[in-house]
Amino acid sequence: MMNIIERDASLKDFLLQKYFDASNNLPSWIITSCVTALTLSALLSQYIPIVPKYISDLQLFGYQVNKFGYTLLAVVFFYVSKSALGFLFYQSIGDGRKWSVFYFTSTKFYFILSFLLIILCVAHYYFPVDRNKIFLYYFYFFAFVAVFKIFFYLFHKNNILPEKWYYKFLYICTLQIAPLLLLWKLLFF
Repeated sequence: MMNIIERDASLKDFLLQKYFDASNNLPSWIITSCVTALTLSALLSQYIPIVPKYISDLQLFGYQVNKFGYTLLAVVFFYVSKSALGFLFYQSIGDGRKWSVFYFTSTKFYFILSFLLIILCVAHYYFPVDRNKIFLYYFYFFAFVAVFKIFFYLFHKNNILPEKWYYKFLYICTLQIAPLLLLWKLLFF
C-alpha cells in the first residue's frame, strides 16, 4: 500500500503526513479498514460461542456462514454503520468539512492497530498459546485500545472532534462506546 497509493512514502512519512499534503486518502482508508476488519475477524472468530440459527440457516451460493464469516459480517456491518453514522453526525452539526480530516486521522490510528492485530493473529495461530487464558489479555488489550482511541481523538492536533464539549460527549457516547457494546453483544451473547 505504501509503495503504490502513498507514492513510496515511508511509514514515518505516512504517519506524520499533514492532511493538506496528503493524496489518495480514500483508498488508504478503505484498504486500512479492510485489513483491520479481516484481522480482527480472524482473531475474534475463535472465541465466538455459536453462530445464531437465523444466520447459519442462510445459504449464500450453497455455502453456510461459519464463525469467521459471521464475525466478518458483524465487524464489517459495525464498521460501515459506524462510519455512516459518523458522517451523518458531522453533517448534522454543520461541520461536514471536518469529516475528511477525521477519516484521514483515523486511518493512521487503524493503520497502526492493523499492524498490532496482524502480530496478535500470528502469535495466536502459530505459537502454542492457551486460548482460554489469552482471551482475558485480548479483552484488556481491546479495552485499552478503545480508551486510547477516545483520547487520541480528543487530543489530536487536527482537532477532529467538534469544538463544543456536548458534541464531543455525544460523539464519544453514541459513536465510540455504544457501537462497541453492540458488537460485543452481537458476537458473544
